[in-house]
Amino acid sequence: MGYIFVLAFILWVIILPLKPANWSYKNVLLFVSLTSPPAILYAIPVERFMSLQSAQLANVWFLAVVAIWRVALLFKYLKSVARLSGFCVIVATLLPLTLIVAVLAALNLEHVVFKLMAGLEEHERSANDSAYTILLLITYFSILSSPVLVGLYGWFVYRRRRGIV
Repeated sequence: MGYIFVLAFILWVIILPLKPANWSYKNVLLFVSLTSPPAILYAIPVERFMSLQSAQLANVWFLAVVAIWRVALLFKYLKSVARLSGFCVIVATLLPLTLIVAVLAALNLEHVVFKLMAGLEEHERSANDSAYTILLLITYFSILSSPVLVGLYGWFVYRRRRGIV
């Protein structure tokens, strides 16, 4: 639960220079806390009525559904409440996410976070190769796209400060 304060702060700080409407830490914290209910999927004890491999696959799918839900809500929030427009909302949505994944990868923590959230065990690594492949693709995408997104972000911040956008 404590992660919501950190995530809200990261989102608030990164998006603040884009001069979004209705932008306060309190509003962002409330938004982040309201994206949490689908995480109840993690509480389903699929290990009790599925084989271990099926339960791990179900947990990975639960993780994917919750992540997609949260990213879609962030996009909608930035578009509707923060009133960011066009390509700016895409950059503002993806930049914090790619930076978080890139930092986790730099610290070599991405696999730890993924295993913890998906309920995966180290000794069953071969049964989870497809999940690790997806994680690897997300990590590579994040690392490769971060500089591009940072550049676009800088361009949008410059335009916002000049009153162009």
